Amino acid sequence: MDLKQLEYFVRVAELGSFTRAAAALDVAQSALSRQIRLLEVELRQNLLVRNGRGATPTEAGKLLVEHGRGILHQMARAREDMDRMRGGLSGRVAIGLPNSVARVMTVPLTRAFRQELPEARLSISEGLSGAILEGLVSGRLDIVVLYNAQPSRDIDVSHLIDEDLVLVRVRPPGLAEDPPPGPIPLAEVARLPLIIPSRPNAIRMHVESEMANIGCRPEVALEIDGVSAILDLVADGAGCAILSRNALLNSPRPSAYTAQVIGSPGKPPLRIALSLATSLQRPATQVQKAALELIQRTVPLVFEHP
Repeated sequence: MDLKQLEYFVRVAELGSFTRAAAALDVAQSALSRQIRLLEVELRQNLLVRNGRGATPTEAGKLLVEHGRGILHQMARAREDMDRMRGGLSGRVAIGLPNSVARVMTVPLTRAFRQELPEARLSISEGLSGAILEGLVSGRLDIVVLYNAQPSRDIDVSHLIDEDLVLVRVRPPGLAEDPPPGPIPLAEVARLPLIIPSRPNAIRMHVESEMANIGCRPEVALEIDGVSAILDLVADGAGCAILSRNALLNSPRPSAYTAQVIGSPGKPPLRIALSLATSLQRPATQVQKAALELIQRTVPLVFEHP
């Protein structure tokens, strides 16, 4: 078997599409299809079922995916071992970040990556939690940072930090400073018109769960996916928002808003867990392990000192 054919096949099987795999591999779709067909001829097995919505592996294809991942991983390890003989770790690491985290993390993480892993290639993708998690499962991403990530049979999760969630309102004209820093009870927040992301956004689900625990539910004024758009609508007077403190502090105009801790006196404020997630289906390469350790060191420093 040709290793390139095997790599092409595994990527199509993971992404479920010749089109997406061709884009990810930066090859023509016709060449990709031809190489996989040659692999099927050599193995005398149909490996993929092609349909209008994409491609799914047959039973033989599923078996080859498992073998293929192991073979490709061993090849990556062999390249890394050869690179270490030259004095450095190389290879590509693809990291996925939620939009609000990417705004805070991209520059310091890239800077640390260049300093500690100069021969490796870093790819950072930002997006909604669902898309990031799908990228991890499909193999497009190696490491992702998620809010309220849940471990599963396919995903390993490790806790990074707990981030404060704050009630964001437009700053009244003439108010130079934030109001007194006393917390606002969650039950009171539930009565305010909220501009909030649509389900299954992690912060949305967390807020609804915490409100359900005290017998209330949010008053949703608008469902908007995207921190910038939410803040624009808050500034326009359409309602309030619940965001992570760092998402607000790293917005273009944080001084245009007030931020209030959510909680009751004497009790912990409303927070949400930020975690690292990796796939249990694909063993991590040495450079991915190094990148994982780098993220674990970098995130607490950045979020403690925004």
